[in-house]
Amino acid sequence: METKLKGALGGLVVLDLTRVLAGPFSTMMLADMGAEIIKIEVPEKGDDSRQFGPFKNGESSYFINLNRNKKGMTLNLKKPEGKAVFLDLVKKADVIIENYRPGTMEKLGLGYDELKKINPRLVYGCVSGFGHYGPYSDRAGYDIIGQAMGGLMSTTGWPDGEPTRTGTAMGDVLAGLSVTIGILSAVRYRDVTGIGQKVDVSLVDSVVASLEIINQIYLVNDKIPERIGNRYESVYPYDSFRGSDGSLVIGCGNDKLWKLLCNLMGTPEYIDDERYDRNPKRVAAHKEVKVIVENWTMTKTVDVLIEEMLAAGIPCAPINNIKQVVEDPHIADAREMFVEIDHPKAGKMKITGSHIKLYETMPEVNTPAPTLGEHNQEILKDFLGYDDATIQSLSDQKVI
Repeated sequence: METKLKGALGGLVVLDLTRVLAGPFSTMMLADMGAEIIKIEVPEKGDDSRQFGPFKNGESSYFINLNRNKKGMTLNLKKPEGKAVFLDLVKKADVIIENYRPGTMEKLGLGYDELKKINPRLVYGCVSGFGHYGPYSDRAGYDIIGQAMGGLMSTTGWPDGEPTRTGTAMGDVLAGLSVTIGILSAVRYRDVTGIGQKVDVSLVDSVVASLEIINQIYLVNDKIPERIGNRYESVYPYDSFRGSDGSLVIGCGNDKLWKLLCNLMGTPEYIDDERYDRNPKRVAAHKEVKVIVENWTMTKTVDVLIEEMLAAGIPCAPINNIKQVVEDPHIADAREMFVEIDHPKAGKMKITGSHIKLYETMPEVNTPAPTLGEHNQEILKDFLGYDDATIQSLSDQKVI
């Protein structure tokens, strides 16, 4: 395998036992930043998400998006021969990341306590629904469970509506981000001390941590936060507002911006109005303030409103649909958030680019997601040094 330094994480070898979203999102980021990711999948079946739509030429774009820049191999960890191959990989790896239910790797005899005996420098990252300790640790975890138990659903939606899951799998994404941060922190510690460690991240914990002010409302005021639509608990006007042809958002995060907005609306009298002159008062009177602002916004189109507010220095934005996001010149072109790849089966297609911009070592999408077992020969022969006869034997025994 190619081991020359490339990217910020060039030379970092990661064994990726993850599937679906939270774990693959983490290893996707590591791969984009130059780490050598060896994605290990179950022979014949592979990652469950290979069966998730949408599909292009029969190939899952869900899988393709999350698994670019990775080497792919198949390995049956339930067979002794498969475990032996895995342990050979562990000896040469810097990081392992898995998102099995807690206890699964231990049942295979491949838990962290065993693996660190053969590689004390190993960083072992794990993502699960509830973490590897605690009374709920043996429960299965999915994104919707994380959003529900972590409190996110209870505060998402409209006051008269039902608790609402966010439009994307935010619990999984938050956990993926969190385990990446934990892994890189542990690698830094390992590089200084020579000692690896376990990084234990749960979907529920990740959701709880993301709620920031929501938690503080209860912890400080003993008040259970409710669903409040698009507005924010701490500042106002910070909400969605109707224009004459659609809706937009306005973010007046302080009193100075409120003054700018009042002048632009032609209502300077509200600047010193004792009902609205300070942010806490506007938060308390948010229903009245929304009427004041919408009396103005509904007289203009969204495009005109945004043009006028941006010119006046007031933060605002259209509420884009995904077509508008994909075609936005700043997001799609300048920031390269959608990049084209050429997949051997799906053909040319666009996927989401890296959101992390490193000016000396810019993350890149260099290779498409691997087909199932695509790099078996390369990993076993070039990286582990197995001979052809050994590789053929592993194939005959359906270990790979």
